[in-house]
Amino acid sequence: MSNGGGPGGPGGPGGKMPDLGALMRQAQQLQANVQKAQEELATMTVDASAGGGMVTATVNGQFELVKLTIEKAVVDPADVGMLQDLVIAAINQAVTKMRETSKEKMASLMGGLSIPGMPGMF
Repeated sequence: MSNGGGPGGPGGPGGKMPDLGALMRQAQQLQANVQKAQEELATMTVDASAGGGMVTATVNGQFELVKLTIEKAVVDPADVGMLQDLVIAAINQAVTKMRETSKEKMASLMGGLSIPGMPGMF
């Protein structure tokens, strides 16, 4: 009877056990890199506009609206609905841009590594 060194044993083919120390160091390095990337993202901002630049929204890496610019020409008391729509569109576009920026930064950091159970994280 085999002691587990064969293809079906704990070490897999060849009977070698994974180097847990190296794996832990890699995990710690990855964690440090993720934390650094999150800190960098927190200081980033993205802009998006609607209505040909009449409304511009700025969102930070924490997905907070930090600035909203509205050109005077688009302010029409008779058509408040259009202004509301432009504001919503600009904010949504800025949030989408930041989400894509975050996802790309984390994906490049992870090197394409897929973490089961975390599909929406990055």
